[in-house]
Amino acid sequence: MSLRARCLATVLSLLCACAPPPKDQPPVPDAGARRIAKDVYFIPGRFVAGEQPDGNSVLLRGKTGWIVVDTGRHPAHAAIIEGVLKESGVPPVALINTHWHLDHVSGNLPLRAAYPSAEVHASTRVLAEQSGFLARYRTQLQALLSARADDPQAHAWRQEIARIDGARAFAPTHPVEADGMRTLAGRSLRLGLQREAVSGGDVWVFDPGARVLVAGDLVTLPVPLLDTACPRRWVEGLASLEAVPFDVVVPGHGEPMDRAGFDRYRVALGRLLACAASPATDAACTDAWLADLGELVPAAQRAHARQLLQGYYLPQRLREGAERPAYCPS
Repeated sequence: MSLRARCLATVLSLLCACAPPPKDQPPVPDAGARRIAKDVYFIPGRFVAGEQPDGNSVLLRGKTGWIVVDTGRHPAHAAIIEGVLKESGVPPVALINTHWHLDHVSGNLPLRAAYPSAEVHASTRVLAEQSGFLARYRTQLQALLSARADDPQAHAWRQEIARIDGARAFAPTHPVEADGMRTLAGRSLRLGLQREAVSGGDVWVFDPGARVLVAGDLVTLPVPLLDTACPRRWVEGLASLEAVPFDVVVPGHGEPMDRAGFDRYRVALGRLLACAASPATDAACTDAWLADLGELVPAAQRAHARQLLQGYYLPQRLREGAERPAYCPS
């Protein structure tokens, strides 16, 4: 499959700057999760070559149950979430999906089957994309299966189709239609909505008590994942988050970061867009992105970041004439 086809079909994940866990509490009873604040647990999304990624998940312990923010894609990721829930003996009260990309919502399928009373808080954008992006993606996958049924990736393609066909599990039972406070499992959270940033309906979650902001794909490394994005509105959306009094940001892909890391990412994204609008080469813009982020992109990930930016996102998603989703302002 070409790089363009792979990038259109997925949102990838990698690493950023790590926020240390508190030292005054015992570890979570599952090796796949770690505590990043009081009653806040982080499950990193998995990324390996040749496999679709999982987005990050965050579990918030409330007075009456758990709140799960994003549920990943693969069964192994959902199994880590279920392991934490089962070990604690406390069920999930709510699932919050930051957006409709399959690497952030597919775990809803097994989790809602196991816990049917769990409510889903999400943007309604997923409903439109069932006949939009997700429908087109399903058609692409079906065409691949028809042409290459013996391909080693055929099983993974069938799994993706099954996830799309199970999209009823992604539909919000409690739509997020505006910025506001919600009390879930006895825990007060602020849920915000940006309609013209990364997916046409990006929900972010701020826990005032823990001072943790779960940003979804409003923050991703080693590069911004622009497949369904409105780039200029993305930068504006990040600027609006400056007013949120967070100490830790959990990105949609990559490690939790502090405010300084977030500020660095925000500035670097604006500079990348400016470079893309200039006569500078794709290679030069990629070099500038990596220089702006410095250690936020580990050495082991720089070649991958260069491939994604220089080989796909800059020439095909950022340069003049690039196609934009219908929800992007003209």
